[in-house]
Amino acid sequence: MPDGSTYPGYLGVTRSLSGRLWRERAADAELVRRHQLGHGLSEPLARALAARGVTAEQGETYLNPTLKALFPDPSSFMDMDRAAEILVDVLQRQRPAVVFADYDVDGASSAAQLVRWFRALGHDLPIYVPDRILEGYGPSPAAFKRLKAEGAELVVTVDCGAAAHDALACAAEIGLEVVVIDHHLMRGEEIPHVAALVNPNRPDDTSGQGHLAAAGVTFVLLAALNREARRRGLFSETAEPDLRQWLDLAAMGAICDVTELRGFNRALAAQGLKVMSGWRNPGLKALMDVAKGQGPSSVFHVGFILGPRINAGGRIGRADLGARLLSTDDAEEARGLAEELDGLNASRKEVEREVTEAAIAHIETESNAPDAPMLLVAQDDWHPGVIGIVAGRLREKYRKPVVVVGVDRAANVGKGSGRSQPGVNLGRAVQAAYDEGLLLAGGGHAMAAGLSVRPDTIPELRAFLCERLAAETEVAAAEDALEIDALVTTRGCDRALWQDFQRMAPFGPGNAEPSFAAADVRVERPMALRGGHVRCTLTDGSGGRLKAVAWRVEGSETGRRLMTEGGAIHVAGRLKPDDWQGRESVEFEIEDVADPRRA
Repeated sequence: MPDGSTYPGYLGVTRSLSGRLWRERAADAELVRRHQLGHGLSEPLARALAARGVTAEQGETYLNPTLKALFPDPSSFMDMDRAAEILVDVLQRQRPAVVFADYDVDGASSAAQLVRWFRALGHDLPIYVPDRILEGYGPSPAAFKRLKAEGAELVVTVDCGAAAHDALACAAEIGLEVVVIDHHLMRGEEIPHVAALVNPNRPDDTSGQGHLAAAGVTFVLLAALNREARRRGLFSETAEPDLRQWLDLAAMGAICDVTELRGFNRALAAQGLKVMSGWRNPGLKALMDVAKGQGPSSVFHVGFILGPRINAGGRIGRADLGARLLSTDDAEEARGLAEELDGLNASRKEVEREVTEAAIAHIETESNAPDAPMLLVAQDDWHPGVIGIVAGRLREKYRKPVVVVGVDRAANVGKGSGRSQPGVNLGRAVQAAYDEGLLLAGGGHAMAAGLSVRPDTIPELRAFLCERLAAETEVAAAEDALEIDALVTTRGCDRALWQDFQRMAPFGPGNAEPSFAAADVRVERPMALRGGHVRCTLTDGSGGRLKAVAWRVEGSETGRRLMTEGGAIHVAGRLKPDDWQGRESVEFEIEDVADPRRA
């Protein structure tokens, strides 16, 4: 792709105030025309579809993603049929079983789906979620021994387990049967010896569904369970569970785990948000009420209101709160859990702020940080529950892969979490570091990873990751352009434009939210908000007045420019609905700013 040296930049912007190139999303003109004629789309919307690689044949299912059109055959997943057989045996024979879940939204929503399916057929399935502080990530020999001692004959791990070789070996030794439902990358070609391992990212899986979150894999498992139970005649006297009622849980995992929203996964998210809007899950409804959210559910509600609160339990509270919330049918219990999670989320924000400020201070004092291919920052006693969020914040600020490590000197271990840039496979690099003996544990996927490391090995780990990621980071940096879908005016940014592009929703990885640029606008009535945000009004020659906001820009050149009235600037960003007091308008969410005089 072109960089600033070969491409003049959209609106001439080769270097914005944040240092980015602006580029128009490239779209084949003939494909744009076919989308217009075949689907009756406006030219800007047709261009946006074509720019995302949507063919004319895919247009209908892209704009209207349905399970009927996109649901994969469960049997295409390695071990899926075997897992269904084992779990239906559990149901028929009433075997003591436990679902072992990761502590984040994806783990909680996966566990809740299984619990609800078994409950619908009269079987209670307990949930076990390890404490991330005391037990670490995923299954451990100690946890499996405990569950075995308490009477469990089978454990189903969800959103974890595929790389837990030591724990799975221990389970085999003690006679504990294990079914793994996961989506994380696995080490090499070795497949752990378990009763069944369903993971579209296992090396011998050919389903083509490796972009699913664990919640999506679990939803496919429910279809396999229904099919197996139907084959055995279990629905002759019992109603077959309607899986559509649990699509909201599948959507929670897909969105909060930041998976690519394409194909079947896109249908899960789109249809799941529709189901969620009915607020029939007592836990989600209680959490929405406590957070004072309103309106039909959206990616925003899931990613910024519900998800962070569910995660708060695993980050700084009791690890099982999220899974309990999503699986309960008791409205009173749901209300209590939601209030507890809301309080924990408020505490999490303060801890996160403190760690973020300290991490930035570390980075700014390291002379090589601006030029390093990736950033690894560590400090004693950083709370392991917030380091992933902090890594994400730093990745946004520095636009390169970041790993944040909190060191526990008493235990002589550092727990780290990383977030990556598009085009840089951090999970693979962390796996390579583990294979080199630099880590006690480590794994993840392209955009996120977790690890455990001895504190004295951190400098060596930093050097290894910098060397390992240098080439990928260089390419990613050259391609780190803000891609623009359309040029707009302040008068043209209206509700109709927003609604037209909403036909492409839901947005996320694999389906970027449309980005718009406005040229030669002027800032009026800028206002600094608590939290480092700026709110203002944008005007231009069209005569329109457009409300705008820029998030977390305090102290940056972008923030300083937006607080200065006078002088034309170019802005790029996204349209958001503004329904305050029923006005049904729009607001421009500024992502980047460029000075036309030195772009």
